[in-house]
Formats: sequence, C-alpha cells, structure tokens
Amino acid sequence: MKFITGIGLAVLIGLLGTPATAQIDLPRRPFVNYTELGGLFGRVAYTQTATGPDVTVENKVSFTAQTFNGVQLTRQLAVGGVVGIDWYRAALLMPVGAGIRFDFVRHPRKNVRLFGMADAGYGFAWLHQGSTGYETNGGLMLNPGLGLRLGRPASSAFILTVGYKRQYVFVQKPISGDVISRNESRLYNRLTIRAGVSF
Repeated sequence: MKFITGIGLAVLIGLLGTPATAQIDLPRRPFVNYTELGGLFGRVAYTQTATGPDVTVENKVSFTAQTFNGVQLTRQLAVGGVVGIDWYRAALLMPVGAGIRFDFVRHPRKNVRLFGMADAGYGFAWLHQGSTGYETNGGLMLNPGLGLRLGRPASSAFILTVGYKRQYVFVQKPISGDVISRNESRLYNRLTIRAGVSF
C-alpha cells in the first residue's frame, strides 16, 4: 500500500512539475550591441555683430561615436540604452538615453538587412571644458535614422547608418559692461553618418 501511494505521489509531483518547468524555460533574450563611429554634418548661420548685421553660413563637420547595448525582445525588435560622444566645435557632449532597433525583414535570413533606429535622451556636458566664466549645459537629444546590416543573421556584422540628430545646448556667458545676463540657447540639427559593427 505504501509502495502504491509512493508511486501515485511521484506521478502527481511529475504532473504538477511539468507546467512549472515549462514556465522556467523561457526563451532566451540574447544581448545585442551596435557600436558606431562617424560624423555630424550641417550648415550653420550666424550673425557677425563685430562687423555689422552680416549673416555668415558655414559648413560644419563634427565627430560622433556611440554604442547601443540592449536585449533582442523579438526577431525584429531590440530595446536598450545608448551612450555616446558628440564633439561639436563649441561643446563636447555625452548623450545618454534609450533606444530601439527594428529589423524591417520579418524572417531575416539574408546577409543584407534594412533596420530602423530611434534614440532619445539627454546630452550631458560632463566632459566639456569651457573658457573662464562660460558654463555649458546639455539638453534633450533625439536621433532617428535608418541603417544597413551586412553579415550573417547569427553572427557579427558591419553596419552603416544615416540619421538626423537634434541636440539642445544652453550656455551661460560671463557678464560684461552693463549687461545683466548673457544666456545662449543653441540647437544643433545635424545629419549623422556612422559606420561600425554589431553582434
């Protein structure tokens, strides 16, 4: 009788344990990384007050680098965090934020795939060193774009991205003469072109 009861108890535990095991064996969420280097391209218009109200327009090219680290939630969607460096002529910023990477191919088996990206966060001026009396503070950062991933789906690959970057910067300048406040609000609108690797 004890033997039969023991067998019944073992079968019962086995049956109850099956759903628990199925819940524990969740699909693995692989880690993904996109690391890129490139340039920020734009045209800037400014007024030269020293020589008169003449407006000067110049082409600007700045260095940019960033890394995206996240989790592949589905075959197409990855979410994670973004950290980078943007070296403008008058500001060195470190954008920190969140981002997504979305593969437009539903079943990616080809070696060339198109993906979309969108990053949002805040550009910090932690690494910036300004002139005496100048205080530079970062602001909101937005960076949507498109990219190509060249490589096998299950291995590392070469990536090329093109996007638009919008970055706010606020500068407090030293007071001179009868001026009470000399605050400046800057808005950087740039075309981003980056190349890098992903895995």
